[in-house]
Amino acid sequence: MADDLGDEWWENQPAGAASSPEASGGEGGGDPEMQQETAPVPALSKKTKQPKECFLIQPKETKEDATKTRKRRKKKITDVLAKSEPKPGTPEDLQKLMKDYYSSNRSVIELEELNLPVCPKWVKLRKNHNEKKSVLMLIICSSAVRALELIRSMTAFRGDSKVMKLFAKHIKVQEQVKLLEKRVVHLGVGTPGRIKELVKQGGLNLNPLKFLVFDWNWRDQKLRRMMDIPEIRKEVFELLEMGVLSLCKSESLKLGLF
Repeated sequence: MADDLGDEWWENQPAGAASSPEASGGEGGGDPEMQQETAPVPALSKKTKQPKECFLIQPKETKEDATKTRKRRKKKITDVLAKSEPKPGTPEDLQKLMKDYYSSNRSVIELEELNLPVCPKWVKLRKNHNEKKSVLMLIICSSAVRALELIRSMTAFRGDSKVMKLFAKHIKVQEQVKLLEKRVVHLGVGTPGRIKELVKQGGLNLNPLKFLVFDWNWRDQKLRRMMDIPEIRKEVFELLEMGVLSLCKSESLKLGLF
């Protein structure tokens, strides 16, 4: 009877209570949740970290930054000259610069001695010139292209004076003779061959000529100066023999090398 009661009691126990002490994990059993918490956690494998690349991104310049830098920029003398119109130089300009430069280390008497004559006084010369078929200054070049370049570059020097092209490109000799007969010309720029032809035909008189300038140092694409070209050199010496040398001897004409 006692065995039957023991069997019934054993069968009515829950599954967890029916386990033996060895199955429950030690003496006196234990709580399964506590066993899960105290169970050792396996160590995670440490992966080696690779170095990351860093890139510096420059900040973009905004319009405000650009305006700020422009405002800070100081004016240069080239900026001032670019806005001003070219004016012909005068002897007074040179005298003023010399006095301003030497005023700190020279006496009043020494400053008065700096009044040096400046030649040529182009403004005075062109005002007194009223003869037709002549020029005051003659500039001789090696080609028509170079003559046009010089005419464009001497805007400030020539001022209000009348300039005439004296070369053979697209201009006939008869047309140039008529122009010289109609109006007063102060400055002539051209080639020695055409100038020599105008003198031969009586369209150009060299007696009122004051300055004969050679475009001496300019070089063409082949690095030749005007006197390095045999044809130009021959025409220049032929022009000198047509009254230029005699005018130089009388000191009424001066030669110049540009």
